[in-house]
This record gives sequence, structure tokens and C-alpha cells, in this order.
Amino acid sequence: MRDFTWHVFTQTGDIEAYLLYKEMSQPGAAGLATEMPAPESEREEDGAGALL
Repeated sequence: MRDFTWHVFTQTGDIEAYLLYKEMSQPGAAGLATEMPAPESEREEDGAGALL
């Protein structure tokens, strides 16, 4: 993905592609692509724990 953003920047000059490339180059950037689980307050109610 990092190489792709560099290629887009070199071909188009798009500053946002460059900024994304730089952001992905920073240490710890591998975690940016993972999705964090939603807090309990934002999770959908599935009724599994509901009392009848």
C-alpha cells in the first residue's frame, strides 16, 4: 500500500497521496489499517443478554 501511494504521488503530484505515504512511513503505522472494536455503548443490541 505504501508503494502504491508513492506511485500515485509521483504520477499525479497529489499532495494528499504524499501525506498518506509519509503517515504510513512512520513507526507504528501498521496499526492504522486495523479496525478498532466499537465501545460497548456503540455496539448494536442483539438481544442476547436481554431478560424476558
